[in-house]
Amino acid sequence: MSELKNDLFLRACKKQPVERTPIWIMRQAGRYLPEYRAVREKADFLTMCKTPELSAEVTIQPVDLIGVDAAILFSDILVIPEAMGMQLEMHEGKGPVFPSPIRDEKSADELLDIDPFMHLSYVLDAVAETKRELNGRVPLIGFSGSPWTLLTYMVEGRGSKNFAKVKSLIYNNPKLAHKILDKLSNAVAGYLTAKIEVGVDAVQIFDTWGGILAPDDFKEFSLQYVEKIISNIFRNDEPVIYFPKGVHHSLIEISNCGANVIGLDWTMDIGDVRKVIGDKVALQGNMDPTILYSPEEKIKKEALKILESFGDGSGHVFNLGHGILPDVEPQKAKHLVDVIKTESIKFHK
Repeated sequence: MSELKNDLFLRACKKQPVERTPIWIMRQAGRYLPEYRAVREKADFLTMCKTPELSAEVTIQPVDLIGVDAAILFSDILVIPEAMGMQLEMHEGKGPVFPSPIRDEKSADELLDIDPFMHLSYVLDAVAETKRELNGRVPLIGFSGSPWTLLTYMVEGRGSKNFAKVKSLIYNNPKLAHKILDKLSNAVAGYLTAKIEVGVDAVQIFDTWGGILAPDDFKEFSLQYVEKIISNIFRNDEPVIYFPKGVHHSLIEISNCGANVIGLDWTMDIGDVRKVIGDKVALQGNMDPTILYSPEEKIKKEALKILESFGDGSGHVFNLGHGILPDVEPQKAKHLVDVIKTESIKFHK
């Protein structure tokens, strides 16, 4: 393994002193980049995920083009349910679809226990390939969906507006829901451990649908499984980031889940959150992704607001509050990165 030339992201995750605030962007390897679209013309989304050379190529693009301080492996959270035996289809414009969703004991019992080195070897090969090509320029992040977020897709079968089917499951058959969530926890913990073993420098757990649950349900059906995963990941000092989108309640409980970093969406004030849990964990975020549609001076103004709200000292990884949108101009993303690199220095004297 080559020595990291830029370890700002890792130091900020661990709340160690940094010269400036590091920045990376969720979905930074994506459709807003013409270079990504050029690769995408040669292969469909899942083929890109399953071809280590293509995955590595698009993972590294934003490091070269935008100048971010960390790379995140190009993959998808739904590779886990697919590895467990569910048929996964990606529909242009509609997103992921499971034609045979999990709705009963029988379909739940058919889910395989996975060995990441066997069932998801293409992801681990992509990690190794990406690390080799990055050659220590920046750290590499691996990721997974949380059990609750994975369950929502597996039960709904596709994106949803009201999540009626998965909520129906947890209220009418909580025992079955917990059985699947437990199985998913084991899969995710093993998967993230394997990624660390082959070379990622940090991992992130995306709980995209954590915010659709009432506070007690969130603790019962999501947070306890995230805690279980984090305590079961074998790691040295690789940071774990937990991103529970839309969860405004339970900040204290979230900060106690074992993660080093908590990701925030744009509907929270990062300074307020820092006052509540910032002595315990680092914070990641949290600019509204749509601000990147604005003129450059507005982007700078909003970025400064977040830097000022967080205030002085380490423990902040700058990011958007959710993924970058596909029709954002790459120049705007680069401008944001440049602003953080120059303007954040004064917060780290």
